Amino acid sequence: MALTDFTIIRRSMTARLFSTVTTVLTVAVAVALMLVLLSMRQSGRKAFERGSGNMHLLISADSNALTAVLNGIYYANPPQRPIAWPKFNETVAGVFGSRGPDIANGSFAIPVQMGDSFRGSPVAATTPEFFTAFKPDPQMGWELASGRFFEREFEVVAGSAAASSHRLKLDQNIVLTHGAGTTGHEHAEFKYTVVGILKPTGSAHDRALFTNLDSTWLIHAYDRIEHEGGHDHTSESGDAHDDHAHEDHAHDDHDHDHAHDGEPPITVADLIEDDRKITGIYLRLPTRGGGGAETSAILPQVFDQLRRDPSITVAQPAQQISNLFDIVSNIDQIFLALAAVVMVSSGIAVMLALYNSMEQRRRQIAVLRVLGASRGRIFGLILTESAMIGFLGAALGLVLAHLGASIVASVMKERLGLVIDPEVEIRTLLSIVLSTIALAAVAGLVPAVMAYRTPVARNLKPIG
Repeated sequence: MALTDFTIIRRSMTARLFSTVTTVLTVAVAVALMLVLLSMRQSGRKAFERGSGNMHLLISADSNALTAVLNGIYYANPPQRPIAWPKFNETVAGVFGSRGPDIANGSFAIPVQMGDSFRGSPVAATTPEFFTAFKPDPQMGWELASGRFFEREFEVVAGSAAASSHRLKLDQNIVLTHGAGTTGHEHAEFKYTVVGILKPTGSAHDRALFTNLDSTWLIHAYDRIEHEGGHDHTSESGDAHDDHAHEDHAHDDHDHDHAHDGEPPITVADLIEDDRKITGIYLRLPTRGGGGAETSAILPQVFDQLRRDPSITVAQPAQQISNLFDIVSNIDQIFLALAAVVMVSSGIAVMLALYNSMEQRRRQIAVLRVLGASRGRIFGLILTESAMIGFLGAALGLVLAHLGASIVASVMKERLGLVIDPEVEIRTLLSIVLSTIALAAVAGLVPAVMAYRTPVARNLKPIG
């Protein structure tokens, strides 16, 4: 029975199984690395674009626009510089006039206060418009998995990732940490109730918890009152509180074991102007197409107007994300270059594996020649074998890339709350697979030439 070319190649590869497997693995790692980098590059950008949603501008007091976006939208770090409440009103009036934004037609100015946390997860205090007007994804608004949005003080709505991570349930009472990291401390006097759990949005907001502004302001005010000794503090209405109301508070600021019968120790009436601070403003301007339009005709004018104010930082999230990826792309190109080097190295590995096997295969090639195989057929067999190694490496690389991308996406979701769906365009995928096979085939040229030139008579001499 005549041997087919496929049978000859298969037996040749299995005869050198260890060498074949290691060479295939080398090619697979190179392909997987290239695919993971490309998939993360494309999908990561889409994930970042989701977080900024339908806002046009982000106003903060951070040092620069990129920092403002990373802190104010992606919760990288708690913003360090607050914006006073009168400044918020002044800014909104300067943009929208005395009537304010027209939420019904899509414009909004939503205050956000960040800096508190719950077991490491960020807490954002805001207004109900955060859920009704702002969309974390321009194509999709907020949706509740269960419960409702907050309606009063000390109610919390949990993002999907935060709820899952901390196993939060509806009607569960929790205590938030005033501040973050080592500087934070819990206020057991203020019991928050989980009233809603959000569906996943695929943005960093999924790992945050949300409450209303008064709740956060009350905690800040309570710290102020404690530091003042609890005596003779005055509310905005001018009502003085009796000294005996806080006599039981003469202890360490971080040791709050009071009994308030379930009621907060202070109320909104205790707030003074200095307690009302925010860290950012989500701003959307009027658009000709209504709430669904992406851009506003007055955006350049408003942006120029706001950035003249030295006390605030104005950022266009879409632009800053683009700038961020321009910075990252320089590093990205280095990684892609390294992946290309690994790919070339895998081609060299294919060449070395076949080249080193030629000494043991010269007799086999001579026998094939005697049996009628032409030089061209021998040349084609070696070239096909090297291409087969490239094909197997590319196929295994696709599997490794899928696993690797899934791991990276899982880490990104856990640490940043970003949902990344690794994907590579089919055209790019086919290009990498075909390039891998072609590179392996080219790597087999040298061994194929050696096989082509193998002398028959010399290699058919009896061994020994």
